[in-house]
Amino acid sequence: MYYLYHIPGKKIGVTRNINNRVTVTQGYKPGEYEVLDQSEDIDYISSREIELQNIYGYKIDRTLYKNLFKSNMNINPTEQTSTFPVPLNKLKGHLMDNLGLAWVTPGGYEFKITTDNVHWILANAQTSMFNNNRCYIYNKAFYEAFKDPDETPKQKILKDIQFNLTNYFPLIRDWAEERGIYEHGNSHTQYVKLMEEAGELAKALLDDDIDEIEDAIGDMVVVLTNLAELNDIKIERCIETAYNQIKNRKGKMTNGTFVKEQL
Repeated sequence: MYYLYHIPGKKIGVTRNINNRVTVTQGYKPGEYEVLDQSEDIDYISSREIELQNIYGYKIDRTLYKNLFKSNMNINPTEQTSTFPVPLNKLKGHLMDNLGLAWVTPGGYEFKITTDNVHWILANAQTSMFNNNRCYIYNKAFYEAFKDPDETPKQKILKDIQFNLTNYFPLIRDWAEERGIYEHGNSHTQYVKLMEEAGELAKALLDDDIDEIEDAIGDMVVVLTNLAELNDIKIERCIETAYNQIKNRKGKMTNGTFVKEQL
């Protein structure tokens, strides 16, 4: 689904991910922008964007949205560089829309767009000398910026887990937003839903039903994601804060429970 959004007094634009593009990338919270139209037809939404930019008196995009996005961020890697099919002023939004996109260069570098490296790409991307609507980065510089020669197998696994979570949470938020959970729901209803899912987990544990345990835990994560969002908090931040609190915590196991050491 393509969303045509309006930030009053600022701009009209198009995105497939309202939360990433408008809130995460541009810093506008729900209520500070509006969705003017939406469609699965990229030709319609591209023409409509230009039409509304003209009606509202904003600067008209020189390139139709469909012509920027039709490649679906088809990155063109060469031995030396990786080129993005968008101009510099559109790069940030498209990177956020394509978190998780991976590519391999002819030189053997394996890259993936993540929240950790988006800022580096933006800081180091340069406009192509052949096409103002394209920009590129140098592969070796990108690799050197994020390689870790001392990374252990355990650290790599944790990194992969973090990457997967980074990609799924925005999908959960998009799903919830499309179904009106953020517009019509509230923290109390989500808390009740969380208790319902906790009950399902308790039953699954008693039945020793691994599939149901997995399903219940996943459902609880979805509800917690929405509960955080309804309170203007990102669940990624909650997890990061919790981990930073426990990572150096010392204690011992007592009756099957970890009891932290009292200072």
